[in-house]
Amino acid sequence: MKIKNNCIIGQSGGPTTAINATLSGIIEEIISSDLYHTVYGMVNGIEGLLQGKYLDLSSLFDTKEKRSKLTTTPSMFLGSCRFKLPTCEDSESIYTSLFDFFEENQITTVFYIGGNDSMDTVLKLSAYAKNNNKAVNVIGIPKTIDNDLPVTDHTPGFGSAAKFIATSLLEVAHDAYIYNVPSVTIVEIMGRNAGWLTAASALARTSYSPAPDLIYLPEVPFEIPHFIEDVKRLRKIRKNIIIAVSEGIKDADGNYISSCSHDVDAFGHKQLCGVGKTLENLLKSALHCKVRSIELNVIQRAASHLSSLTDLNEAVLIGKEAAKLGASGETAKMMCYERISDSPYTIQIIQADVAQIANHEKKVPLHWISEDHNDITPEFMTYLRPLIQGEPRIVYENGIPAYCDITHLHQKNYFHL
Repeated sequence: MKIKNNCIIGQSGGPTTAINATLSGIIEEIISSDLYHTVYGMVNGIEGLLQGKYLDLSSLFDTKEKRSKLTTTPSMFLGSCRFKLPTCEDSESIYTSLFDFFEENQITTVFYIGGNDSMDTVLKLSAYAKNNNKAVNVIGIPKTIDNDLPVTDHTPGFGSAAKFIATSLLEVAHDAYIYNVPSVTIVEIMGRNAGWLTAASALARTSYSPAPDLIYLPEVPFEIPHFIEDVKRLRKIRKNIIIAVSEGIKDADGNYISSCSHDVDAFGHKQLCGVGKTLENLLKSALHCKVRSIELNVIQRAASHLSSLTDLNEAVLIGKEAAKLGASGETAKMMCYERISDSPYTIQIIQADVAQIANHEKKVPLHWISEDHNDITPEFMTYLRPLIQGEPRIVYENGIPAYCDITHLHQKNYFHL
């Protein structure tokens, strides 16, 4: 018989292909092991919960078939938010409201799936519970295509985004090579301060295609004169040049190459605007040849048709382990992957204090970047390659993928309260 305690799950930050797989894993473990009586889901994260929006996930996903469909559904079934939880000192009423809701609904565990800013929420909620003797434990579960969370070997969602990026770069190469016209193609890839995603473009290289020919990451200074010389050098031996560049590349003084605005988001992150187009215009003036730029933008975040089976399987597993940890009474922890071996590729799930992770950022190690700052090393490729392996079975209806119904996210005032 199930115990009377309930739990609630939230999703926050940017979407990925694998975040719903983690949600599916939590629900699967709870239902199969009777860890909680009811599993609730915040709609639009903590911000939505403060507005009274939540779902009964136990009822919505009461069969394995439904949970399997959730696993291969992209983005965030529960919706998201970009809400920076204030400190208790600045807004105690928010905490009072949240914990009153938890008490009224017999919620003893909060699971929060997200990236760096989401782990800040986990840290603050768990600290409030401890300091105010609230019987609520809070567990963080990683999610981000940026792969920039400390401690964990990689993050759920990164492998699928890497697979999409590598495939897209290979297809861009196939497009570029057909014309007997010299050209340069610049592909702008997400990555404000960490270049993991852009580095993954190297996985596109084959025995017949060296693309991307150049890779530029934000971990090292980007020098425009050196960039132009890199391209000019390659033009002597290649008709078509393809370049992968992180959106967040900076000059030696730390200024974003693409920055043309003083606007910042809720977390103080500066709004960037088109490094690909900036470099395209520079090269057009310097080279006088055909140059174009492509911004992958949001399409790299939730492309389930190119997801990695390894990524989805691991995301389900980390969700299951999180459910067990939450039911054990642990709090202020984030679930992590620990790599045991590259060959055969093996990982295990561990836990870490969320204080080690929240408000910290993991960047690409400098020894994985080439000495001339325009490529990555073979060691980096060894790290990347296992993460994109395998293809999940996706059910199609009328020629397109059949995903979970998300009417509750886009239809006004449609919530199960």
